Amino acid sequence: MELYQYFLAVGGGFLAGILNAIAGFGSVVTLSIMIEFMGMPANLANGTNRINMFTQTSLSSFAYFRQGKLNFKRCKMAVILSFIGAMFGVVLALNISNDDFKTVFRYLLIIMFLAVLVNPKRWIHETDLDYKMNKWLSIPLFLLLGFYGGFIQMGMGLFTLIVLVLIARFNLVEANALKVFIIALYTFVLIFIFNYKGLVDWKIGLTFALGQGAGGYLAAHYASKYPKADVWIYRILIITVLVVILKSFGIIHI
Repeated sequence: MELYQYFLAVGGGFLAGILNAIAGFGSVVTLSIMIEFMGMPANLANGTNRINMFTQTSLSSFAYFRQGKLNFKRCKMAVILSFIGAMFGVVLALNISNDDFKTVFRYLLIIMFLAVLVNPKRWIHETDLDYKMNKWLSIPLFLLLGFYGGFIQMGMGLFTLIVLVLIARFNLVEANALKVFIIALYTFVLIFIFNYKGLVDWKIGLTFALGQGAGGYLAAHYASKYPKADVWIYRILIITVLVVILKSFGIIHI
C-alpha cells in the first residue's frame, strides 16, 4: 500500500463507520476505495470489507448496549433468523460474481429512496413495545435480510432499517442498535469463511478497521444520548441514499 492509501483507508473507514452506525451504506465508501483506488478484485474486496465491518458493528453494538438501546429479549428471533440467512448468502457470494447483482441493485436503490421519502412520520416515532411481528412475516423477512448481508454487505443497513422501523415498529435509534448487532454477529463467522477461501486481505482490512471502528463507536455513542437523534438519522439517511444512487448511475464519482 502507498502512504496515501493508508490515509484514504483510515479516513474512508471513519466516514463509513459513522454512516453504518446511524444510517447505512458505509460499505459503498469502503468498497469503492478498495476496488477503484486500490485496484482490488470485487470478490476480494467483498471478503476484506468484512473485517472493518465487524470491527465497526461490534464497537457500535457495545456503545448502544452501554446506553441501554439494545434489547436482547425483544430482538432474539431477528438475530437468529438473520444469522441463518447469512450462512446461505455467503455460499452465493463465494460462487457467483457481484456484477449482475449490482445492475439490479442500482434500480432497487431508487425504490428504497422513495420508501424513505414517503411519509417521514413513519420513520420518526417511539418504539412500540406492545407490538409483535407476525411470525409468517418476520421469518422470511429476517432470513432474506441475513441472506442479503451474507452475499454482499452493501445496502444491508438500509434494508434492515426499513424492516425494523416500518414493519417491526422500532424507533430509529433502537433499530440501528439492533441492526449493527445482527451484522456483527454473522460477520464474525463470515470472516473465517472468506479467509478460508483466500478472499481476505488482512493488512488492508485492519487499516480500514482502525477508522471504521472509531467512527462507528462515536456515532453510536452520541446517537444514543442526543434527544433528537432520530430526526438527524432520518436526514442523513436521505442524503446517503441519494448520494449512493447518483454514484451507482455514474452521475457523481466518489
